[in-house]
Amino acid sequence: MLTDANGIPLAVTLSGANRHDRKMFGATLDAVVVPRPSPKKKPRQHLCNDKGYDYPEIRRSAARRGYIAHIKSRSQEEKERKKNPRYKARRRVVERSNRRHNLFRRLKIRYEVHAENYLAFVQFASAVSAHQDHKAR
Repeated sequence: MLTDANGIPLAVTLSGANRHDRKMFGATLDAVVVPRPSPKKKPRQHLCNDKGYDYPEIRRSAARRGYIAHIKSRSQEEKERKKNPRYKARRRVVERSNRRHNLFRRLKIRYEVHAENYLAFVQFASAVSAHQDHKAR
């Protein structure tokens, strides 16, 4: 799942539970539904990831797509938080979005046999979550 800084889902891809997230990195970035500004016209966008994405091919893949990758470990975040008390950890935003998906029983316990049907319900839950988040603001 790829979210914006507020936790609104921008892209969702499915894979097996035993597949590492770095294998789906490019596919997730390519699955963004909302058109983003051209990286050639505007400054490149920032992409925050956790230590699980700290691989050279991930950094190259992000740069190829026009992103500046920020990959920090938990210890680096703790050091920054001690320096600046207003520092906001960004990597937990996706975990909040995953929690919202688990509030939908149909997503928490997968009943669908076909991946396309499950993906449709994930996208529907993302739209509902984005709408509720927008209404709350």
